Amino acid sequence: MTERDDTPRITYRDAGVDTAEGARAVAAIRLAVRSTYRPEVLGDIGGFGGLFSAAALKEMDDPVLVSGTDGVGTKLRLARLLDRHDTVGIDLVAMCANDILTCGAEPLFFLDYVAIGQLRSERIEQIVSGIAEGCRLAGCALVGGEMAEHPGTMEPDDYDLSGFCVGAVDRPKMVDGSAVAPGDVILGLASSGIHSNGYSLVRKVLVEGHEDELELQRVDLGGATLADVLLEPTRIYVRPVLEAVRTTHVKAMAHITGGGITENLDRVLPGECDAQIARGVWRVPPVFGLIADAAGLDDEEMYRTFNMGIGFMLVLSPAEAPKAAAVLQAAGERVFEIGEIVEGAGGVRYL
Repeated sequence: MTERDDTPRITYRDAGVDTAEGARAVAAIRLAVRSTYRPEVLGDIGGFGGLFSAAALKEMDDPVLVSGTDGVGTKLRLARLLDRHDTVGIDLVAMCANDILTCGAEPLFFLDYVAIGQLRSERIEQIVSGIAEGCRLAGCALVGGEMAEHPGTMEPDDYDLSGFCVGAVDRPKMVDGSAVAPGDVILGLASSGIHSNGYSLVRKVLVEGHEDELELQRVDLGGATLADVLLEPTRIYVRPVLEAVRTTHVKAMAHITGGGITENLDRVLPGECDAQIARGVWRVPPVFGLIADAAGLDDEEMYRTFNMGIGFMLVLSPAEAPKAAAVLQAAGERVFEIGEIVEGAGGVRYL
């Protein structure tokens, strides 16, 4: 192809995409990515596809692959406002890994997708360091991903995160909720805060118009700042819960995300059972009270929107529940017996 002498020269960089900065970003994240590798990982960062040996499945009688995909959502707008980008990657992994955990699957590997207005290697390093930390906490390998620069489509400082996780469970050991029956006990594991749901509402009532107050220490938050509380990353429950699944008979599990307790616990209940939750058994973090007051929401709406301090739930028989609670507590979880299964129609009730 020939060029006219008077044709202006416009490079890819002139159009807004800096491939050299992309190469610097890959170099910056290399060690963080490698730190997540399991023995099954083949190859290295930078290939066209992530390679993972199926040897991880060879001890299973009937291996089932389980996958989950998600994003961080509008919590990212707060991260951009505060220019803190090192924890939202933990949220990304948690939203996927905790989801596939609910059927007893062990997360094996993770891939991320970072869409960004203008690629800056320093910011990418912060973001991916968080993703790598999430993968280490979940025990899965970060085997690949994509950094996509979108000049003209996104503002230079704007970015979005998504990812997916693949895990495996032996079909005979899969947790599916089919054995749940009246009389079973519901254990709740404490959340680390709001996690990564409901931030469109949170920003509207606690952030917009209060930007100058976000970094101030607050008595009503125990001396923490609102910025710290709102950016606290989602807790990853994988290792403790898998140990409980291995050592006790867990009948059902729920990850409390968008829809709160009300619209997540009912997803694992048989049609003839209800979950009866005793509010007041656990301490609801004060940030939820701030949200309720600022938004004028009643308990029903709050429990249908937020985790209210319980990020993950397990259903077990009364005989198995104390053993599971002991295992989870030994692994560092705060565990509460928050309710029981009763006859019903597949819903959630509150006392």
